[in-house]
Amino acid sequence: MTDSTDQPAPASRIIYTLTDEAPLLATYSFKPIIEAYAAKAGVDVETRDISLAGRIIAQFPDRLTDEQRIDDALAELGELATKPEANIIKLPNISASIPQLKAAIKELQEQGYDLPDYPENPQSDEERDARAKYDKVKGSAVNPVLREGNSDRRAPASVKNYARNHPHRMGAWSADSRTSVATMGQRDFRSNEKSVVVDGDDTLRIEHVAADGTTTVLKEEVKVLAGEVVDATFMDVAALRRFLTEQIARAKADDVLFSLHLKATMMKVSDPIIFGHAVQAFFPTLFEQYGEQLAAAGVSPNDGLGALLSAVADLPDGDAVKAAVEAGLADGPELAMVDSDRGITNLHVPSDVIIDASMPAMIRGGGHMWGPDGEEHDTLAVIPDSSYAGVYQAVIDDCREHGALDPATMGTVPNVGLMAKAAEEYGSHDKTFEVPAAGAVRVVSSAGDVLLEHDVQPGDLWRACQTKDASIRDWVKLAVTRARATGAPAVFWLDETRAHDAHLVEKVHQYLRDHDTDGLAIEIMAPADATAYSLERIRRGEDTISVTGNVLRDYNTDLFPILEVGTSAKMLSIVPLMNGGGLFETGAGGSAPKHVQQLVKENYLRWDSLGEFFALAASFEHLAGREDNARAQVLADTLDRATETFLENDKSPTRKIGGIDNRGSHFYLALYWAQELAGQTDDAELASAFQGLAETLSSQEDAIVDELAAVQGEPADIGGYYRPDADKAAAVMRPSKTLNEALAAL
Repeated sequence: MTDSTDQPAPASRIIYTLTDEAPLLATYSFKPIIEAYAAKAGVDVETRDISLAGRIIAQFPDRLTDEQRIDDALAELGELATKPEANIIKLPNISASIPQLKAAIKELQEQGYDLPDYPENPQSDEERDARAKYDKVKGSAVNPVLREGNSDRRAPASVKNYARNHPHRMGAWSADSRTSVATMGQRDFRSNEKSVVVDGDDTLRIEHVAADGTTTVLKEEVKVLAGEVVDATFMDVAALRRFLTEQIARAKADDVLFSLHLKATMMKVSDPIIFGHAVQAFFPTLFEQYGEQLAAAGVSPNDGLGALLSAVADLPDGDAVKAAVEAGLADGPELAMVDSDRGITNLHVPSDVIIDASMPAMIRGGGHMWGPDGEEHDTLAVIPDSSYAGVYQAVIDDCREHGALDPATMGTVPNVGLMAKAAEEYGSHDKTFEVPAAGAVRVVSSAGDVLLEHDVQPGDLWRACQTKDASIRDWVKLAVTRARATGAPAVFWLDETRAHDAHLVEKVHQYLRDHDTDGLAIEIMAPADATAYSLERIRRGEDTISVTGNVLRDYNTDLFPILEVGTSAKMLSIVPLMNGGGLFETGAGGSAPKHVQQLVKENYLRWDSLGEFFALAASFEHLAGREDNARAQVLADTLDRATETFLENDKSPTRKIGGIDNRGSHFYLALYWAQELAGQTDDAELASAFQGLAETLSSQEDAIVDELAAVQGEPADIGGYYRPDADKAAAVMRPSKTLNEALAAL
């Protein structure tokens, strides 16, 4: 696949993003189908490379050859997202942790890219420059740039109907389950939060004032607009360490698994540090004895136990360090496992256990996680910050009392999420700091007024974030729109005892007056109460719209879909951009690294592209409405019907070789879509154009399925993990000569 950056913008176009891991590989199979069908409606499909590797390469043009250089596609799309003509389909991408970033750099270096190593402790100007460029890439670098609108996420009717007719397995809950959530509740981000609404446009400054009066500017310019909500808070690291030590002891005393649930990818500054404190708390003797030696060797607990164990072979006391790790594992509680067969624990890699996916999976599994023995066990889920921990405890309490939810009868909880212009905590990356010395951190206006201030100690984690007034106003509008469209109650998940939420409650009341809300049920509830209310309704088969901030948007659009339909990857995720364009995200799932491992090992990709199908239909529909392209609407309508047939005929990928994988599912979608197009009566010319393809795919079904199945079982060479070789990946993902020729003939 080539990047089409240099092409002039056509009248009708869809930008399809090239991302990472399983979604990227699936694109090699699905995109030729999209291009062939879209062309019949006069729609061009262009690609932009926003993969982790692509983002890295774009940062260092001066070090690369002409052939290696690529444009900064993310910056281009960020600008496009502010324009009315934007029509972007965004697939899941890697939100890179430090280990992932280092691995991607190493692979690119091996492919001949002259990239600098990631500087852990930059000393020279050159190293500081390299670190700054890499910091632009790590963590959630993509979403805040593209999300120039708020979020509308819901399970499509076809998916919900399928789940009701074919309910997925839910683990049984016991009334005496010992699974629970542990959270700090004090001296954490939630309890230390302060908030202010700025009166006018300004440029704020963040500074640290040491105990001796020395002032250090942490961030020179924070531009704010009138009415913007600005928050600041910190986590007391001494309190965090006490809390972690207490929960490790508690898990051992209660004989439950210890599991840590963070989001080290999105909260790319704070959460890896919190993760590192947990590693140190779990292995106190190890770090007392060998901490200095590990630090001198560049081994950081923030990178996890896996990175530490990989480095011990090169240490003088490597065997002793390894023995200390084994002793720590034996002395502590049993750790929840990512992969018990391979000994990969909850503390191995900071990006392995992501709270919004790991907690729903545990709840769906009856409150269990996997232990070192390969069996399921009750678990102490440790969520240090208490901002949203109560949501998960409320679900656990409900399941303990009433048993597992029933996908065949349960209602749904769609989400309207406040995320435009990097709203709330997910926009805090460039304003999060590990405090260097005792003193105070404060936010100061251009006039010198101190707006927010905290007394802090060395190592504390301080952060600030912003939420623009225009984003809040648009969020309220979208909530009212969805409530009116569905008739379901809309509940704003806001806690008026929290500083930030108190301001939002005032603004919600203010902006609701701008809309006709007669006959609508609109409520404001604290998150734990809103959870209990939604669960009560969902058990009765009733629907409830959750209207949430940015982090809860992420959490809820995994939590409820995983319980309702088995996965968050089957969500319809629309971002109506504030300036009139559309961003269509392909579900709430991640990028599935294990799927890539399976493909390389046995040429079988079980990635489910259903989210891509939904996003593509919504993209065509948006294009039809915006540009009065009737054929785009026909493509949207027929794709929706084809997807419903696809689900009813159960053509999603199976987990193991021998069945239909991602490539097979794409074939069946193409078949059903061609049949729908050939049979529709809105556009006779379009129907005629697809008649031959529908007949070919139908008559050659057995041959195509056989060609796709024939490659399974042998290793696949894609030429790279973070940056596959395009020709090799295309060959692997398009092994059916019959299907390829049929698409080419169209």
